[in-house]
Amino acid sequence: MELELTAVFRRVPEGYIAFVEELPGANTQGATLEQARVNLKEAVALVLEANRALALEDAAGADVIREPLKVSG
Repeated sequence: MELELTAVFRRVPEGYIAFVEELPGANTQGATLEQARVNLKEAVALVLEANRALALEDAAGADVIREPLKVSG
């Protein structure tokens, strides 16, 4: 099961800029399309990691339930 997101790549004079429509903050650039793709995957991982850390910090000491969530399309 994989969650599918939408990557957008825009050609600019310096190469490509890239972002994920469904995940604010996941954006990057690359000199080539392939480099932009690699960088975008890393950006997505970093945004998810940062969001998880912020959520854990915010919930510290609170009575919360955390569980895996699978999304199917």
